[in-house]
Amino acid sequence: MSIRVLIADDQGIVRAGLSTILNGQPGIEVVGQAADGREAVAVARRLRPDVCLFDIRMPVLDGIEATRMLAGPDVAEPVAVVMITTFDTDENVYGALRAGARGFLLKGAEPQQLVQAIHAAVNGDALIDPAVTGRLLATFAGADPAVTPAQPLTPLTDREEDVLRLVARGATNAEIARELHISMSTVKFHLAGLMTKLATRNRVELALWAYQTNRVT
Repeated sequence: MSIRVLIADDQGIVRAGLSTILNGQPGIEVVGQAADGREAVAVARRLRPDVCLFDIRMPVLDGIEATRMLAGPDVAEPVAVVMITTFDTDENVYGALRAGARGFLLKGAEPQQLVQAIHAAVNGDALIDPAVTGRLLATFAGADPAVTPAQPLTPLTDREEDVLRLVARGATNAEIARELHISMSTVKFHLAGLMTKLATRNRVELALWAYQTNRVT
């Protein structure tokens, strides 16, 4: 079955470009488009796409609020949302993380990176481009001093610490397996354990916690 994608951006030329790239890939289908955040939420709820690509800055309802409505902590069945950002001019990336975004793409990313991000979203794998990870999370991890990262009731094992640091640097499951000389199933086992201990829902939240607790600098 094709991976079903929804694109939301207020610029028609951007939507057209993203659609052309994705529809030209085998196994990916753009099933909907939206020009503002409110429309994006309505279309996403109606079509239930596998992945949403949202611009952060959109009229009527911005990408952060749209993400919160579709993937926030109170959403029972969250949709995978990947934010599209210019980073250097967007000051709300930290808010997007808190809203439930699973990853980010720079608007200047290569088409292949876009395709990889779509597949990664469907597979539950890393959605933050490794080139962006350090700049993104290190900058925004300490942006809200009122937020104190929760500590696990059961301490992390040494292996879980290793996996966590690699996740925070944007490594995929395959890269983690190669780096630590363990199997893919073992990587997934440790990821599940980390998410349970840290009460997180995805890899981005794991990475953010690692930066907030100074495990990665």
